[in-house]
Amino acid sequence: MTSHELRQKYLDFFRERKHVVVPSASLVPENDPSTLFTGSGMQPMIPYLLGEPHPMGVRITDAQKCFRTQDIDEVGDNRHTTFFEMLGNWSLGDYFKQEQLTWIFEFLVGELKLDPKRLSFSIFSGNNNLGVPRDNESEEILKASFQSAGIDPLGHIFEYPEKKNWWSRSGLPEKMPDGEPGGPDCEMFWDFGADLLLHENSIWKNEACHINCDCGRWMEIGNNVFMAYRKKADGFEPLPKKNVDFGGGLERMATAVFDNPDMFLIDLFTEARLIIERLSNKTYGTNTQETLAFRVVLDHIRAATMLIGDGVLPSNKDQGYFVRRLIRRAVRFGRRLDVHEALVREVSDAFIRTYQKSYPSLVEQREMILNEIEREEAKFGKTIEQGLRELKKIVSSTGAFTGTDAFDLYQSYGFPLELTTEELTRSYNITVDEARFVDDFKKHQELSRAGSEKKFAGGLADTSEETKRLHTATHLLQQALRQVLGTHVEQRGSNITQERLRFDFSHGQKVTEEQLKQVEVIVNEQIKKALSVHFEMLTVAEAKVLGAIGLFEDKYVKIGDKIKVYFVGDPDKSFSTEICGGPHVKNTHELGKFSISKEEAVSSGIRRIKAILD
Repeated sequence: MTSHELRQKYLDFFRERKHVVVPSASLVPENDPSTLFTGSGMQPMIPYLLGEPHPMGVRITDAQKCFRTQDIDEVGDNRHTTFFEMLGNWSLGDYFKQEQLTWIFEFLVGELKLDPKRLSFSIFSGNNNLGVPRDNESEEILKASFQSAGIDPLGHIFEYPEKKNWWSRSGLPEKMPDGEPGGPDCEMFWDFGADLLLHENSIWKNEACHINCDCGRWMEIGNNVFMAYRKKADGFEPLPKKNVDFGGGLERMATAVFDNPDMFLIDLFTEARLIIERLSNKTYGTNTQETLAFRVVLDHIRAATMLIGDGVLPSNKDQGYFVRRLIRRAVRFGRRLDVHEALVREVSDAFIRTYQKSYPSLVEQREMILNEIEREEAKFGKTIEQGLRELKKIVSSTGAFTGTDAFDLYQSYGFPLELTTEELTRSYNITVDEARFVDDFKKHQELSRAGSEKKFAGGLADTSEETKRLHTATHLLQQALRQVLGTHVEQRGSNITQERLRFDFSHGQKVTEEQLKQVEVIVNEQIKKALSVHFEMLTVAEAKVLGAIGLFEDKYVKIGDKIKVYFVGDPDKSFSTEICGGPHVKNTHELGKFSISKEEAVSSGIRRIKAILD
């Protein structure tokens, strides 16, 4: 079974159980200024988990693209990746523990053919001080599932306190604000076997093993969250409508199916891994440090490819900073494998081929992705040359090189500490004060974080009135740009705060002052017309007939599925018809006056407009 077949099996399994399959949201959250990336499968579902009705009903399933910045420095072991896909299914006030746990056990054992003897589950041990009992219900359901498979459940179900088996947006129960929902969860683990621990070099060989330890024997492959409670001043009270939120890592499930603890040996990495072996003339898995470098290159280029495909281009700030960091880190580790050129383009192209059927938009944007990733590799090559010259100049003039010098080199030229350390050791036999570098770096991070908190203030999935106004204005802006510049204009990114909108779009040249004025006039004309704004649930075919703009290409939007289409104006003569999840104002007269404050280039072929509403 390939990973792509696994993904499809999961979606089909829950489709058969009356779930609507929805496409993956973008890696860049829409109208959520509190976070840079979609970092979990449930993130796009938060409004619905908190009570907003989902337009597609109460049973939803999807395969969601995710990216986590905090995992960048952890990449290098056999199971951490920055980009991953989360398979999810949700019950929004419909079914609960009995159906969820029975179904997911059936999927793992019946569909994926995993040996139930090697599966284990964890449940919440309860907390009397919180007024939340032990999750005996989940335990009994799981016992019955194991017994139906002919397995004694003893030794397959374990209990843990809230530190391990409780979910809320705020983390542990004591950190939850009043009114916040949360509940116990039930995690699922695959056992790769005790042989991993018995090797004479294993640091874990004399330690007690359990499913939540870090020895590598066990891998968490999914989590069933039962959102059953709401925080109140003196504890918790049951929610009137209970939700199920399941998330299972596609790559982790595939690792269990392939029964190999090294995630980088699953099929999603095969073609790219073979290309690196060819370019480096090295074999994956034969040398510990080389294997680490392989993993970093594979993970980082896959993540960068996916992010650029979702409109995030390398830059020095916001989301683009992380794309730049991923590519440059991949180039650095490629050099450790003695690959100095052509690495990122070839490996990125391999990932585009690997995912072409699942995410066909990658194929459509292939040249743009490869050009951006190759251009960034070339820029970093110049950075390395410039940084080496500066390093040599400092050592020649002072005879030393401090940790602050290393940080200044990093901050001014983007020259990484690892390269500084390697060059100083190899050429000058100088040891850099890394502790001082870290101290300077932390101070820099604190300043940056303070700026980011101010910049991205607004709250998760912000649906304030000001945000709704600017979101609606974005629809008007895109249509006006298409009228003035041409229908080649397509959205390439969007960020909305309560103060302004930012809209990235495809266009090959600078937008003139005259054209910007035309766009402003068109948008303000629609505002003055007091056009109604509403949505309809339409099939893909119906939306296409009406000329709706947006992404139709996702593999999991089937012909009969319905999507949410927003109209500005009457449907038969609307000014704007666009696929969108909302929310919006009811009438354009609520917007006020639209003004463009800035127009600039983002990268080759991509422009950016910032605008406000008075």
